[in-house]
Amino acid sequence: MSYDLAVVGAGILGLAHALAATRRGLRVVVIERDAQANGASIRNFGFVTVTGQEAGDCWALARRSRDVWAEVAAAAGIPVLHEGLVVTARRPEAEAVIDAFLETDMGTECRRLTTGEAMARAPALDPAGVSAALWSPHELRVESKTALPALAAWLEAAHGVAFRWETAVNAVAPPVIETSAGPIRAAAAVVCPGDDAATLFQDRLALYGVSRCKLQMLRVAPERPVRLGAAVMSDLGLARYLGYAALPAAEPLKRRLDLEQAAHRANGVHLIVVQSADGSLVVGDSHHYGATPDPFGSTAVDDLILAEMEAVLALGAYGVEERWIGTYATAPGRWRLTDAPDAATRLVVVTAGCGASTAFGIGEETIQDLFG
Repeated sequence: MSYDLAVVGAGILGLAHALAATRRGLRVVVIERDAQANGASIRNFGFVTVTGQEAGDCWALARRSRDVWAEVAAAAGIPVLHEGLVVTARRPEAEAVIDAFLETDMGTECRRLTTGEAMARAPALDPAGVSAALWSPHELRVESKTALPALAAWLEAAHGVAFRWETAVNAVAPPVIETSAGPIRAAAAVVCPGDDAATLFQDRLALYGVSRCKLQMLRVAPERPVRLGAAVMSDLGLARYLGYAALPAAEPLKRRLDLEQAAHRANGVHLIVVQSADGSLVVGDSHHYGATPDPFGSTAVDDLILAEMEAVLALGAYGVEERWIGTYATAPGRWRLTDAPDAATRLVVVTAGCGASTAFGIGEETIQDLFG
């Protein structure tokens, strides 16, 4: 059988391209070298983030992707565990960033909260660690490790997408895709290699300086039941997420954090906390960069993440149930890349760790480009 489109990679970016193609009535095959998605797409928060994304196409594609996520989650039976985002502030400089953000076009549907209002949205907050907060209604949270398999199964059952699991792709030159299981014929191809810059189109990815970011994450189980209510971030996020951090008002906050939380800043630590159906919390994360980051988790870095969590949330006693290392692609001066090795092939990589938040919008853009 031949296909209109072959998608290489079954992470969220690959699945998003498959969805966009099937919505145009195209015959699609997804080829994945692992038995299931196992990279950045399932090692993250499952946090579809709009507010705080870099101004411009990143923010716009995140808005679009959030809407598609809501449609797909309902259709595929993927639970949305909570919605919205509370970005807490505990310094005057952080409050100033929130106020400046609310003056931008990206902040028009968001609003500033008092401590009491923030706790109504996110009851697990510690009032001593929150002087004010930013509320965004846009975000939603799914459980990545179950959402990705459910999305793939739905694409196969409801849209007729063919999947070739445990199949390595050796060469892409439509109309032939050479794989470990033999050739697959497709009129066009989209290659979504994640942070693998060595297997396919190495020479082209090298032109963009593609490297890797390593991050540390944890799952925390409070001993008493707590309700988060929404995703939670903190001052550190206001100094890192470019939708806030690129504002002139963020410079005083960055300077203060460099003095007061130098270790957090040096290790790229900021705070995101989301809640799972069993009440546990996914907490992170840190950022370390290199062509091949080491696979080892640092207790000291985990402690920095947990210390920021404790400054913002009143959880009481808790235990750490899981720790893991994630990686994603990164490249200087860009948050994504789309390259055209030939007229029928597109190489698509998100290079800023926001793939889950932007993939559906990118997929629609790529399919429009390929098929008109």
